[in-house]
Amino acid sequence: MKTIQKTLALLLCVLMLAALLAGCAQQQKTAESTPAPSEKSETPDTQPTTPAAEATPAPAEESGTRTITDGLGREVEVPAKVERIVTLGNASRMAVYLQLQDKMVSVANGDQSSSMFMAYGVYNQELWADLPVVASGGYGEINPEAIIELDPDVILCTYEEDIVANIEEQLGRQVVAAPQGTLFAEDYELALRVFGEACGVSARAEAVIAMIHACLDDLDARTSGLEEAAKPLCLTAAATFRGGHGITGVYSDSAILSAINARDAATGLADRPKGVEVDKEQILAWDPAVIILDAGNLALVKDEYAEDSGFFQQLSAVQNGQLYQWPNATANYTNVEIPLVSAYYAGTLLYPEAFADVDFEAKAGEIFDFFLGHADYLQLLNEQGLGYGPFSLED
Repeated sequence: MKTIQKTLALLLCVLMLAALLAGCAQQQKTAESTPAPSEKSETPDTQPTTPAAEATPAPAEESGTRTITDGLGREVEVPAKVERIVTLGNASRMAVYLQLQDKMVSVANGDQSSSMFMAYGVYNQELWADLPVVASGGYGEINPEAIIELDPDVILCTYEEDIVANIEEQLGRQVVAAPQGTLFAEDYELALRVFGEACGVSARAEAVIAMIHACLDDLDARTSGLEEAAKPLCLTAAATFRGGHGITGVYSDSAILSAINARDAATGLADRPKGVEVDKEQILAWDPAVIILDAGNLALVKDEYAEDSGFFQQLSAVQNGQLYQWPNATANYTNVEIPLVSAYYAGTLLYPEAFADVDFEAKAGEIFDFFLGHADYLQLLNEQGLGYGPFSLED
């Protein structure tokens, strides 16, 4: 009997132990299939219905556009990447300075001219030969249908606010506007910066501005300490403004002469640097020691000499052989590279000692190469008789 009781007790223990082990195994399995408290578990009621990327708008740069402030202080939206450019006004010249000529899909009035005084276009005639002319009328007049058909990424222009508003109304879209630029002035720098930012070439715009300042600083350093009494009186004549002029067309407050601190005979004739027509008596009263003429208008001066040689013979500059020529600084708006070279040329004429260490041809090549991508522009000018040098009324 006792033996039977012991056997039953042992069997009961074995059964209880098996049950206990089975319960532990089930508990471990349940624990493994249940997320830990630190893990996120979302029920169907809390799960998002759209991806996060769709819920949050992408930044402007990622969506393909940028917003810039143009030269009129307006916010203008432009593509993040610019490949197709329409230029109006003086913007074509600035586009070349910014090395954007291969992205131009049109040209404006005069851009395809073969004039040597429009240096920005001389080396791009073949590149632009088949481009449509979208601004061939008067100032600010455009062909809106042609521009719309070209579908440009940006339209760059150098017009005033009222003209810009009229252009935008015709096109049904914004344009990037900037000043046409005053030679060696801040508004020219503003235009370069605005167009550079609009087209994604701000670094090049800053390099162009730095080059201008480097030349102007060098010119000023060479001439600012010279005594006024030692400076010859200089006149820049045969000026180009609203067409060509003869000897009585002069540049008032010439920016080129100002860059070398010269004694400018035609100072204070206007409220700003510009071309002005004066009479012969005024030129005789000034009697400048040196006269520099625009090369594009030399034929007009020779015609005047043929009609009234007596007037010319009274001038000290003529008597002393101090008549010179340089390329026109203005042709279809204002150049920068030609006036910088002209300032170095005038410096060598007026202050030879201050510029004794300057190799003029090398300096001209450096400037032309930087702005135009070609160092031989001085040679092209000279080959056509439009460069720098003495001028004779009787040749």
